[in-house]
Amino acid sequence: MTRPFRFGVNLVALDSRDAWRAKCRRAEELGYDVLLVPDHLGAPAPFPALVAAAEATRRPRVGTFVLNAGFWNPALLAREVATCDRLTGGRLELGLGTGYVRSEHERAGLPWGSPGERVDHLERTVAELDRLLSDPEHVPPPRQRPRPPLLIGGNGDRVLCLAARRADIAAFTGARQAPGAPEGVIHLIGPDELEERTAAYRRFAAGRDEPAELNYLVQRVAVTDDRRAVARELVPYALGATEEELLEHPALLTGSVRQIAEQVRAHRDRYGFSYFCVLEPFMEAFGPVIEELRGG
Repeated sequence: MTRPFRFGVNLVALDSRDAWRAKCRRAEELGYDVLLVPDHLGAPAPFPALVAAAEATRRPRVGTFVLNAGFWNPALLAREVATCDRLTGGRLELGLGTGYVRSEHERAGLPWGSPGERVDHLERTVAELDRLLSDPEHVPPPRQRPRPPLLIGGNGDRVLCLAARRADIAAFTGARQAPGAPEGVIHLIGPDELEERTAAYRRFAAGRDEPAELNYLVQRVAVTDDRRAVARELVPYALGATEEELLEHPALLTGSVRQIAEQVRAHRDRYGFSYFCVLEPFMEAFGPVIEELRGG
């Protein structure tokens, strides 16, 4: 069964309370279903920003996209999640990942660890959150039961297995650590490899009664009458992707509004993505695409 589309925007710039509220209301006007905040040093603190987003709007859900599990003690995180879910009226979606920027952990005085150790910590965090938030004695209790919807982001087999077991939403990065580069420098994987990763998730989730919703974060949206010119411009920054690969990759949505809508439909058919997120700089450009796709 084909899932209906959902659309989110990842908001990163916080200038003032009034500007933040106005931006959130504008995202609601454009038709976005979820207002998202990432978890990076140098960006707004996720939970207070989400509470403010919910207070400024009526319809959209709000979510973390995604929390770096290594930043968080599970018991303290459970308190934050439950409080935020209460204050947003049960509109919270909790996104978690292993983290990928070593320098942020070092600046925070937190251990970085090996990839395996970071996945271990993510698994422990998810298990402990499930235990704490589903406990009827937890104070405060979350508004949503047994807990807010959980999104897990990543591409590796262990993270996909975890998402297959625990997550309501599986988010695919479409990228991986660039070979030989400093940790945190990512490499865009090609469309065929991305398709293999979504197929791997489906194998891991084969025993589920209902598979997770599949999410993808779009890196650039460009409304233009020359798709190839945009792709050509990005080739030097795509870490090995060719112009042809960029044109068929969900990381880049480019063309007329109708062409971009057709690309989004094609990516749902090929990969199973029904929940697409865009970055804040492309919020306005993608708005007419949402209108074109609404109900599709």
